[in-house]
Amino acid sequence: MKILVTGVAGFIGFHVAHKLIKKKYNVIGLDNLNNYYDQKLKLARLKELKKASKKNKNFKFFKIDICSEKKLKNLFIKNKFKKVLHFAAQAGVRFSLKKPEQYIQSNLVGFFNILNLCKSHKISHLVYASSSSVYGANKKIPFKESDGVNHPIQLYAATKRSNELMAHSYSALYKLPTTGIRFFTIYGPWGRPDMALYKFVKNILINKPIEIYNRGKHMRDFTYIDDAVNMIMKVLQKAPRQNKNNFKSDDPSKSFAPFNIINIGSNKPITLINYIKKIEKITGRKAHKKYLNLQKGDIIKTHANILKFNKIYSFTKKTNLNDGLKNFINWYKKYN
Repeated sequence: MKILVTGVAGFIGFHVAHKLIKKKYNVIGLDNLNNYYDQKLKLARLKELKKASKKNKNFKFFKIDICSEKKLKNLFIKNKFKKVLHFAAQAGVRFSLKKPEQYIQSNLVGFFNILNLCKSHKISHLVYASSSSVYGANKKIPFKESDGVNHPIQLYAATKRSNELMAHSYSALYKLPTTGIRFFTIYGPWGRPDMALYKFVKNILINKPIEIYNRGKHMRDFTYIDDAVNMIMKVLQKAPRQNKNNFKSDDPSKSFAPFNIINIGSNKPITLINYIKKIEKITGRKAHKKYLNLQKGDIIKTHANILKFNKIYSFTKKTNLNDGLKNFINWYKKYN
């Protein structure tokens, strides 16, 4: 089976592609290798994928921007994809306050191109990245897929919610099976340099201050990358079906169409300050803390309700946070 993975040089895309390669799928990966963060990390990830596929020669990479409709179209024509895993997007909540136009292009125009080509080429399942950020100003915890998500508090979240709505329209009109995955703070080896964990570990190890927004009162549902990948693999194998007889219009995550939305999280939130204490203990170093106020666009608390995932796909064992942090710190020391 030939599978397309967009954003393959990115954090999640890389790990998912690596898993697919190991399982001997034929993987076509694309990425525009932009300079949002150091391209060396992206190229190092690609090198790992090529190494993993050396024996079976089951990975090919194409440098393509998803906003380039012509190049994307040619890729779909030349490769008869069965399924598409779409992770290419402009990431980062805080960066969306500085460069909102980049989010409109990548996350809306680019997503439309992928969606439209999946329709034209009769893809059997499109799995795409959404975000826990769509829950926005919601107060009810834990966040559940059936909750209303009409109050995003930054443009990044608004583009991700827009993706879900766009996907639903294509699922309804063209019976295109789509599953949107709302990721909850994924962390682990090969993570992005703009992520909190990467910045904390980097500065703690070189004895520089770390910036702690909301004075460490943030609470996050940190999800280890291997757990997220295992959950994604289960989602990929089970495309949603039409469900005309059991449709509840007040649940935004369900539909009469072959459409679904799934939370992927650990269901074990922790305060940011306690997260930092764990990093200090593992590194054996005390962090120099610079406490800052709540930053515009930040959600104070995230907590994933994953009952829906467990009901549909079955329970997946979660990695202990201490083990996950140790794995990241060990990788960081080797890589840097």
